[in-house]
Parts: sequence; structure tokens; C-alpha cells
Amino acid sequence: MRIAMIGTGYVGLVSGACFADFGFDVICVDIDAGKIARLVDGDIPIFEPGLDHVVEAGRRAERLAFTTDLEGAVSSADAVFLAVGTPTDPATGRADLRYVEAAARSIGKALTGYTVIVDKSTVPVGTAKRVEGWIREANPTATFDVVSNPEFLREGAAVQDFQNPDRVVIGLESDRARDVMSAIYQPLANRDIPILFTGRETAEVIKYAGNAFLALKIGFINEVADLCEAVGADVLEVADGIGLDSRIGPKFLRPGPGYGGSCFPKDTLALVRTGEDAGAPQSIVDSVIRSNAARKRGMGDKIASALGGTLAGRTVGLLGLTFKANTDDMRESPAVDIVSRLLELGAVVRAYDPQGMEEAAHLLDSVEYCRDSYDAADGADVVAIVTEWSEFAALDLERLRDCMRSPHMVDLRNLIDPARARAAGLNYMGIGRVI
Repeated sequence: MRIAMIGTGYVGLVSGACFADFGFDVICVDIDAGKIARLVDGDIPIFEPGLDHVVEAGRRAERLAFTTDLEGAVSSADAVFLAVGTPTDPATGRADLRYVEAAARSIGKALTGYTVIVDKSTVPVGTAKRVEGWIREANPTATFDVVSNPEFLREGAAVQDFQNPDRVVIGLESDRARDVMSAIYQPLANRDIPILFTGRETAEVIKYAGNAFLALKIGFINEVADLCEAVGADVLEVADGIGLDSRIGPKFLRPGPGYGGSCFPKDTLALVRTGEDAGAPQSIVDSVIRSNAARKRGMGDKIASALGGTLAGRTVGLLGLTFKANTDDMRESPAVDIVSRLLELGAVVRAYDPQGMEEAAHLLDSVEYCRDSYDAADGADVVAIVTEWSEFAALDLERLRDCMRSPHMVDLRNLIDPARARAAGLNYMGIGRVI
């Protein structure tokens, strides 16, 4: 089985490397010659735990290759996966399919025999049908099927998620395509991973609905955390209490500064726009989007409240910039909104992140970037934990306090035990906690 993976971002690179690890011959294609050159040299352009080892194993086994030659890769492939970006169109809020269309037309021109074209990108309902049309326009005589195979990869755990998924969803319309996709995912089927075959539109809805539901859980527990603060309850105990209900479950019930990243903001907005276009309003998801936007910005005011609401001329030590731990991704990170609000309030912001500072510097140019957590705390009036990196949970709090001008900590991830913080002489504020 020969696989061509179009796109070498998070989804494409992880998927291609893991398919090669399954034993297939995979060639990853990208129009960015610089990125391909780095990959050929063994340099991974993104931070994703474990990915470097899987890529290197595939290269050593000569099952994983990289190229800018789309035509050559497609012409020899049994299956071609589309893993290109689908960013939000800022003018409409809808998913921008220009890269999907361009790739589909290029694929169409390169097809030489029966091939399964697989939508791996996150796309609106009906995109598989549109991809089929674009390919047919480019090559009216081509023999192919278009399949929807959405990804469910968490940044920071993408390799693990690909190799040990909860399920694999495959939307298709022909037995021939089903045979090809069954062969591709046989290594997972052999381990009793559920393989769900559906129609194409159903698979597309599953992707958006799944991410929207998880975003809803995050938004819900964040608002419950605000209620807990107001009435003197502990949100962590509340989350445990409701999470033990098997109908609810404990995952995604950790309060924080709001969701971000490349998936939830984009996918929730796209689902709302899809609902509008179809005459089926997604009002619950729409309210989650608005609630999350307000929360991210409101976290700047929460930090300010630790100093009586006044930040003019005060220094904030910010720990964490990426939208979550174990990634260098700054897309839609709450830190961007938080920093913007802190600067509006007149604060000086000193920040540290284990992986995200290079990317953050492109977005936040009025921040002083520091070498470690203690450097960020140096002279700070308040330290705020924004991202749940494990090293922040293991901080030497006495050392941190000694670096600071005044001993205030705002923990937006509830990483620190309040009693330990108080014992270290810190004035601690968490999210929805009884202190």
C-alpha cells in the first residue's frame, strides 16, 4: 500500500509518520521547499512529543520520504490524504477551503489509476462532495473515490492518539473505497480499535460535533468555576462530583483561562456558520464561542484584581504562552488575549514558556521574554500561571517568592496546591477554589 500525504503540518506529518510506522510506504508532500528540506535533513519543524522518533524510524526503514513533487507522489499512490490547512476566513467565519481546492485540482491532474482521495483536513459538511467535483473538473476520466476520514489528534499527544485512538471514523460511498480504507487501518482493527464506517456527510458532522461538545464542556466548567468563587464552593470537587457520573465523565472538566489552539475555535465557529447556511442554528455552540472569548480577555482583569485592579507601572510575570502544554502552538492561545489586556491596563509583562517563545514573539512584541520561570518572576508584582506545563507545578515557590517584588500569584490552571503556596509566603488566587 502506497500512501501520499499532502501537507506536512501537525495532521499531515503525524499521520504520515504513523502510517509509515504501521508498515506502509508513505511520501509526504508540501509546497514549502524549505520545510521539506528540513524534513529531509531530519529536522522536525514542529514540537510534538515523540514525533521525532517516529519520523526517524520511518526514514531509516525507507518507508517515509518527503518531496515537493505532488504529481510524482500522487501518480504512484493507492491513497492520497489531504491534510492541508483550513483556516477561518476572517471576513465570514467560515472555513477557508482555498488550499483544499488547490490541492484537489492538482491531485486530479496527477491521477493515473484508481485512487482513494481522503479528506483528513477538518472541513465543513459537504466538502467531500466538493472535492470530488474539483477533481472531476481537473480530470474528467479519472477513476477515484473521495472519502472523509477526520482526525482526532490532540496537540501534545498526537502520536499517541494516532496509534491508540478511541475510534477511527471513515465516511465513504463505495465498496472499493471501503476495501482500501480497511486495509490502511487494519493494524488498528487488529487491536480491536473501533472502525466506524458512515456516509461522508455523517463523518464530517462527527468531527465538528465532537470538538464542539468538548468546547462546550470546557465553557461549562469555566462558568461553574465563576459560580464557585461567588458562593464559596470548590470547582475541583464539583468537577469530581459530576465527573463520576458515567453519563458525564471527568475529561475536559478542568477550569482554566478558556480554550484555544488550532481546532476548537475554528471548528466551533465553522459549525455555527454551517448551521446558519443549512437553516439549523447551533445556538448552544454560538453561546460557548462568545463565553470563551469573554473569558480569555477577562483573565487579564482577574490578574489585575490580585493587585487591587491597578496594573499601571506594575510588572506581571507570565508563566506559559502556548494554548496548552507540550506544544509550541500559539494559535488562539488565551495568553494572546491576556497579554493584550494586561498591556492595555499599563502592565509590564515578563514571560516564559518552555517551547512557545519563538512563535509568541511574532504575535506579542511588547513582552520581555525570559530564560526561565524565576527570571520571569524577577521584580514581578504578581506571577500568573497561564499554561499547564508540568514544570510550573514543580516550581520552588520559596525561590519564586524571593524573586518577586510582591508575593502575589494567580494560578489560572489550578496547578499549585493553595496550602503549599501560602506556606511559601505567597498570596494565592486560583480558579473557582476555596482558599
